[in-house]
Amino acid sequence: MTSPAVLVDDLHVRFGDVEAVSGVALTAYAGQSTALLGRNGAGKSTTMKVLAGVVPPTAGHVEVAGYDVSVDPLAVKRAIGYCPDVGGLVPRATPWEHLQLSARLRRIDDWEGEARDLLERFELGGVAHRVTGGFSHGMSRRLSVVLAALHRPDVLLLDEPFDGVDPVGVEATLEVVADARARGACVLLSTHLRELALEACSTAVVLRGGSRVAAMAAAELTGEAYRALLD
Repeated sequence: MTSPAVLVDDLHVRFGDVEAVSGVALTAYAGQSTALLGRNGAGKSTTMKVLAGVVPPTAGHVEVAGYDVSVDPLAVKRAIGYCPDVGGLVPRATPWEHLQLSARLRRIDDWEGEARDLLERFELGGVAHRVTGGFSHGMSRRLSVVLAALHRPDVLLLDEPFDGVDPVGVEATLEVVADARARGACVLLSTHLRELALEACSTAVVLRGGSRVAAMAAAELTGEAYRALLD
């Protein structure tokens, strides 16, 4: 079997006296989409922040795209596309300026066509030159997914991409996930919405209280089984 695109072994993350993540383990492969499921406070976003190289692990071993996040977080950031759970946008900048900055930082040539296609797919073309400070929460979430997907990363991390998003944005996000899988990228998607996770992902990892309580094929995660895992 090929090496996993994401490898997490016995991950612990502490903030002072609070242990936000306690012993999480998971593997995810190229061409696969994996859902991180759980209620608010389960440790999903903290785990995603570690994978994105934003928060260092307190203990455990984490590799993304072959890079150890503790040793080379910058290489990890180059390899991924990351949609954070909140924030990440500059209120006085427009969507087009966000995309332009991302392309320059990543030294991407010929990015404008892909940027326009993504903006239209997420119905943001009409506001491409409006500052994001006046955007609704759903519009901001849609733009965050666009920014994560622009450079066609090897590993795509989407943290709560469906939160407050209308059906158009949901469908566009599902298309981005499908496109990423089709070109061989690894996708991790955190959400508390089981039905959308099942539609987007082939495998699922369920977190509760900062710990992993299950890992299975997404199709096996029925409503009753999911509720039992959360309680």
